Amino acid sequence: MTGYGRGVATSGEARATVEIRSVNHRFLDLKLRGGMAPAIEEAVAARLRTTLERGAVTVSLHAERASATETRIDGAAAAAAHDALAAIAKSLGLPGPDLAMVLAQPGVVVSGDERGGDELQAATLAALDGALAELDSMRRAEGAALAADLLARLGDLDRVRVAIASHAAAVPQLVSKRITERVKVLLDNTQLDPGRLAQEVALLADRADVTEELVRLASHLDQARAMLAAQGPAGRRLDFLVQEIGRELNTIGSKSALAEITSAVVDAKAQLEKIREQVQNVE
Repeated sequence: MTGYGRGVATSGEARATVEIRSVNHRFLDLKLRGGMAPAIEEAVAARLRTTLERGAVTVSLHAERASATETRIDGAAAAAAHDALAAIAKSLGLPGPDLAMVLAQPGVVVSGDERGGDELQAATLAALDGALAELDSMRRAEGAALAADLLARLGDLDRVRVAIASHAAAVPQLVSKRITERVKVLLDNTQLDPGRLAQEVALLADRADVTEELVRLASHLDQARAMLAAQGPAGRRLDFLVQEIGRELNTIGSKSALAEITSAVVDAKAQLEKIREQVQNVE
């Protein structure tokens, strides 16, 4: 589904801007741009994967701190480093550590970039949430339009199903009439065995019976309408139902004993193909 969202947020001295563009795609395809730290990009990607299911999504990230080069001394880290070095020096009978040695220990002098990593990530994720909210608003509007179109097409399919069921009710009588006429011609109007004829008619009528397929087709159409009315993603489940609807129509077509049923199946397949194309755009 298509959409655009932009979010801006701050955290401490960090400020972030996130833009999201999404276009139709059968699966979720993420592209992150902006050259952020790997940890931040992974956090952004993880949040997108839990929020979106489909779409070719391009995310532009920009974040900075007001004083990125600022440094400070971590007093607690300095004291711990001094105590540890002093204990080692004493055990070795050496003079205690000087200030330069303490400052050289990891974690004592903290650069602005190191200190601001959490702020940058917090600001970026907050901006991402804002962009996702705007994106979701646009996608919901598109989803409502898609749902209306799909419901109308499902209604058309249901009317075709009803028409097929009406035609199918006449199949046994038609089969009986056709067989009787053909057998009379072949036997030159010789008297037929009614029991034998009825048996053959029943066998052929059973082969042409599409009752089970029509029942399943009705169930699939009801489920599709229910999915469109419910909240939450439905695209992948609708994909599956479209395949099952197509399977039932193919079976009905292969069993068809009437030109009217064959014509109705052709119309239904044309409508189903339009539904299939639209379903690819559903979240």
